[in-house]
Amino acid sequence: MPFFAWMQDVPITADMYDEITAGMGPMPGLVVHLALRTETGLRYLDVWESEEACDKAFETVVHPAVYPVLQKHGVNPPGEPPRTPISVLEVRFADGTCLRP
Repeated sequence: MPFFAWMQDVPITADMYDEITAGMGPMPGLVVHLALRTETGLRYLDVWESEEACDKAFETVVHPAVYPVLQKHGVNPPGEPPRTPISVLEVRFADGTCLRP
């Protein structure tokens, strides 16, 4: 299974993240998502089954949940912050399941 993986730094708070995720539904094709705290906001680390699945989820699930929260907090969404591609060697879960591209 090939993966599409990336990191992205976003200038939002954990409270804003909670508001965003409360408005999100299932995201077919998402393998794992991590939201990590940084000094300037949050860093996302995502692994997707494919770039196409990621793009579709952003169009149908993520952006419709993100934009209203950003507007509510006065954050002008000039577009998607840059993503840094990541090459995945392995995704391992606590139950011992292991996925490799």
